[in-house]
Amino acid sequence: MLTVASDIEVLARFGRALADPIRCRILLALREAPAYPADLAETLDVSRTRLSNHLACLRDCGLVVTVPDGRRTRYELADERLGHALDDLRTAVVAVAGDRTCAEADGKGCC
Repeated sequence: MLTVASDIEVLARFGRALADPIRCRILLALREAPAYPADLAETLDVSRTRLSNHLACLRDCGLVVTVPDGRRTRYELADERLGHALDDLRTAVVAVAGDRTCAEADGKGCC
């Protein structure tokens, strides 16, 4: 059981980042390779402004970093272990998807 405040805060930050589908898509794209904002916006089919807001959130959460590249800025995962963590989390969630603990999950959308 997590009791240390910093452990809980770290997981809460990760949860906030994953709470939005666009941020999830950004993280999954960056898991594959670093990218420039314009390319991400095109790949994910979102406006640059909207993408910028989500990238700022992910930076604030400490999950992505910027890397200057000439006059451009490239984004990448802050640590390669985040890519592995995303894979592990996705695999675990898929594995337990049929074993829901909330009996009314479909009706209430809580799980």
